[in-house]
Amino acid sequence: MAPITEAAVKDLAAIRSTASPVVSVYLDVDGRRQILRQDVERQFERLVRESAGHTDLVPAEADLARVEEYLTTDFDRSGVRGLAIFVCGELDLWEVQPLPMAVAPQLHVNQSPAVAQLEAVVQELEPLGLLLVDRQRARMFVYHLGELVDRTELFEQLPRNDFDRHDDASRGADRYDHHVDEAALQHLRHAAEVAFSLFQDHGFTHLAIGGPDDSMNTVEGLLHPYLREGLCGRVSLSATASDAEVLAAALEVEHTVERAREEALVQRLRDAVGANNKGAAGLAPVLAVLAERRVAHLLVSQGFHEVGWRCPSCDGLFAKGPTCPVDGAEMAHLDDVVEEAVQHALTHGAKVEVCVGNADLDVMGRIGALLRY
Repeated sequence: MAPITEAAVKDLAAIRSTASPVVSVYLDVDGRRQILRQDVERQFERLVRESAGHTDLVPAEADLARVEEYLTTDFDRSGVRGLAIFVCGELDLWEVQPLPMAVAPQLHVNQSPAVAQLEAVVQELEPLGLLLVDRQRARMFVYHLGELVDRTELFEQLPRNDFDRHDDASRGADRYDHHVDEAALQHLRHAAEVAFSLFQDHGFTHLAIGGPDDSMNTVEGLLHPYLREGLCGRVSLSATASDAEVLAAALEVEHTVERAREEALVQRLRDAVGANNKGAAGLAPVLAVLAERRVAHLLVSQGFHEVGWRCPSCDGLFAKGPTCPVDGAEMAHLDDVVEEAVQHALTHGAKVEVCVGNADLDVMGRIGALLRY
């Protein structure tokens, strides 16, 4: 499964069709919930039925039929938990992105691809390093989007007890213990070097470590400063943990890191809005600063949708219509202006954070922006 990248999401967000709409489909294909292939097909059929009442699907019939055919004939969901499909016959656009995590089922028919959920997936799981150590063994893993992308294992035998028989027992034992401690320390130096080597290869953002406390304490001090800056915690795993246990721990660390980052950004937003200094909250104020291209970081509560308007003349987004407050033009109605806001932000170089279950952001209107000026 090729991981989706931030650049690819931005490229999708920049696509705009002038005639036939772009169809965006998100499906939950996790086999733990969608046991049969037919369950996925019925999920798509339900999305089409539910969208028929408030979206004109006629221009998109051929593209919808192509999605349906793919789901019934070509789709292989082995190792896949979510699926994103973007299609527009006029633009010769057909992009299928399998995802390692479930997404909320969604059918979006508009002039641009709906990328908010895809952006959330990219940000949810940043590259992560996981180092497991003890006095003889080191195992280094790199995960991205829930997938193992590299691993290295190291085993170094500790010295045997071969101290001089002519020494008295206590002196010999002391010499042996010192020898073992030096060998174990050298092994942990090698483990730290392995971790830095994989960091140079993959540039993972965070590093978690696991193992006995004494080994973790020692190896932390031996890590390259770049890795120490990225330390994000410890995991309760031994160096002999199974691959399944390692993956489960890596996913848990990734989610914890993401929630902490979201909380920090929302706190920055609260402080900025409270001080009336480079912050905006609520749909209408955020759309206004987006039009001015002042947004550095857009924060959106997961699942937030709201109807709105787009002006074909000034290309502004508005919460109320149908007349543009800027130039008086008649505006086009949008089923989801929040999705359009996400695409606008990405297209114009802003970062987007889709926050999961953050009550503070919900209180501020479920959308906010940290501003450039």
